[in-house]
Amino acid sequence: MAELNKTTLTETDIITKFLLPAIKGAGWDDLTQIRQEVKLRDGKVVVRGQLAARKKVKSADIVLYHKLGLPLAVVEAKANKHEMGKGMQQGLDYARLLDVPFAFASNGDGFVFHDKTNPAQLETEIALADFPTPAQLWDKFCVWKGYSAAQLPVISQDYYSDGSGKSPRYYQLQAINKTIEAISAGQDRVLLVMATGTGKTYTAFQIIWRLWKAKAKKRILFLADRNILVDQTRINDFQPFGSAMTKVTGRSVDPAYEIHLALYQALTGPDESQKAFKQVAPDFFDLIVIDECHRGSAADDSAWREILEYFSAATQVGLTATPKETDTVSSTDYFGDAVYSYSLKEGIEDGFLAPYKVVRVDINVDLQGWRPTKGQLDKHGNLIEDRIYNQKDFDRTLVIDERTQLVAETISNYLKKTDPMAKTIVFCNDIDHAERMRRALVNLNPEQMAKDDRYVMKITGDDELGKAQLDNFINPKKPYPVIATTSELMSTGVDAKTCKLVVLDQNIQSMTKFKQIIGRGTRIDEKFGKLWFTILDFKKATELFADPRFDGDPVRVIITDPDTINDPDGDMDDIIDGSDPVPARGKGLESDGEEGADTDTIGGGSEGQAGGEGSAPIAEPEPGVGKFYINGVTVSVMAERVQYYDADGKLVTESFKDYTRKALLKECATLDAFTKRWQGAERKQAIMDELAQAGVLWEVLSAEVGQDLDPFDLICHVVYDQPPLTRRERAENVKKRNYFTKYNDTARQVLSTLLDKYADQGVAEIETKDALKVTPFTELGRPLELAKKGFGGPKQFEQAITELEQEIYRQPLRA
Repeated sequence: MAELNKTTLTETDIITKFLLPAIKGAGWDDLTQIRQEVKLRDGKVVVRGQLAARKKVKSADIVLYHKLGLPLAVVEAKANKHEMGKGMQQGLDYARLLDVPFAFASNGDGFVFHDKTNPAQLETEIALADFPTPAQLWDKFCVWKGYSAAQLPVISQDYYSDGSGKSPRYYQLQAINKTIEAISAGQDRVLLVMATGTGKTYTAFQIIWRLWKAKAKKRILFLADRNILVDQTRINDFQPFGSAMTKVTGRSVDPAYEIHLALYQALTGPDESQKAFKQVAPDFFDLIVIDECHRGSAADDSAWREILEYFSAATQVGLTATPKETDTVSSTDYFGDAVYSYSLKEGIEDGFLAPYKVVRVDINVDLQGWRPTKGQLDKHGNLIEDRIYNQKDFDRTLVIDERTQLVAETISNYLKKTDPMAKTIVFCNDIDHAERMRRALVNLNPEQMAKDDRYVMKITGDDELGKAQLDNFINPKKPYPVIATTSELMSTGVDAKTCKLVVLDQNIQSMTKFKQIIGRGTRIDEKFGKLWFTILDFKKATELFADPRFDGDPVRVIITDPDTINDPDGDMDDIIDGSDPVPARGKGLESDGEEGADTDTIGGGSEGQAGGEGSAPIAEPEPGVGKFYINGVTVSVMAERVQYYDADGKLVTESFKDYTRKALLKECATLDAFTKRWQGAERKQAIMDELAQAGVLWEVLSAEVGQDLDPFDLICHVVYDQPPLTRRERAENVKKRNYFTKYNDTARQVLSTLLDKYADQGVAEIETKDALKVTPFTELGRPLELAKKGFGGPKQFEQAITELEQEIYRQPLRA
């Protein structure tokens, strides 16, 4: 038997014939410790126009585990023609994502072993037969991590698995493992920062499950401040706890259960009789997980804080997308620095979160201001204070009917142009504004309202009918409601995966609140076609994207005057960084200092009823009180600008041509390099697919350039500023050169017809395997018959197609 020539083997052959036998031979279990083709990222979504594409991402060839959920090492393979360590840089990138100290690279001859536990010599070459055993790597790993013997039972506790094969994403794995490490080492306050839509609750579930199953924590309290958050948690991620779990209702803590889910408002209130948490001893709970911890527990004077102080002996884990850091409110002061952070920018770059397109609409009165004439009265006969009213005033102190109408028209027109059934949240300044916006949208969409009168709904804390539709809005399978007008209720914790349009007609100075609102659109749901979303901004709120705090570390800020912390005039000017004013104890706990904020917890008391237990009503201004209502003002759009999320996380105003130029120059720096790559490809479709994965959306590019060009000419024209040839011109040039004379009649007929198909539809049409299975070829004969009769056989036919393409691109560019 001939000896195997290793140099001719593919990367897959190297893995199966050399690497896996070496790894299994060292004692690694194929079922529980070895995973192949582990996809760690999803591939960033690139958006231009109304189309999106995912960039192609590689998978880790092999990941080795101590056990499920505890990765130890990454193995990257290359074909034997490459140097042994060629895959190491890729392996180290994956090792970083998995937070493991070991990476191996191999071409089948042996391994290059990168070992962070041995800084004296990070990389060594080892033979295939010397691959380390699971015990050797686990022992090294434990020393590297600094685990004590007492920690190991908790750290080694199994994850929950439902048998479906679902496993935590790499960042969830890091968040869970780092939290378990901290708690097992005795840390009693832990902060986790994870962007909205990245699975904080699933992460919390796995943390609680492992601590509970390891018997490290026996009684656990999961605290949230919104009824919907508690219910979503109980029904979805926490469902495996089954009969051990209860939701606290009726101001009664039942000690028979081990896992308690509760609203803050169900456990406490201004009166001593409402403090249900005191029914049990301070040491009753040994673990408390606080969802959205930036909203209450961070504030020293928060009514919610007293629950945490009462159970101060318990380990407390804070979860948030937006840690709050101001002079008076600090998540990190209470919980300490985050043990792990995963940002919106990282989520978008990895392809787990949806990128956004921003449409900024500038309205004339917003930019120029409006001033009443002397003695002018509003619609209700109130004398309008004589001053200049600007963007901050509209819909807070002054309502212009025509402005409301223009905003509603812009929203309606956008949906009609794109997708009238795209789930949309319109953020308004207060409940009164949300109602007027609902009415304007209803009147502008009579055809849709005739199909279902839930097409537009106000979903606010005071509206039982609207709140009852919240679950339908969230459910991707339910088409209605489509447009929800709100002010506060839907700003956080609403898991609206298919929300494709977020409308900002609200004054937002708070970075915390802005991040939460943007988070309403960042979830991806490919099954329902949601890969990206649009932000329609009427109030310049998206200028906050340029603030370094948007995706940086939270920074403590200075207040100019401590007496203005609660910002009684509501204009936020006294707070230098525009951070959240602090609600006083017992006041509206989620108003963010905004007058007329939705009373979400009002509608979300412990029983989910309006004005439920422990809720703190927020005064809503009556129409005509504190606001002027006017009409008869000329209102128009002065400017509209479209911006996209760029590679470095910034918003850029660029056409798809600009984006393509930037992306392609990274791939092929010169025209010559691109031409050689194109000419050298056996099939042009392969290059087109590669460039599509790099973010080139061919349909959008063709539409923007507006010419009937070949992909080759599109790129040469857009990226390298060359005058293009149309497909028809290229086809005519081939015919002029009498290229077909060397073939017989059948072959000439086939190739001439294929050339016409190229001119009409493009190069992909002549490369498809089914090219000869459609008319007019079917009239000439069957594909195999044509290949034999015209060219001598299928291989010769393939060669003729390759030569035809070479002839098409023989004159690369217009002379």
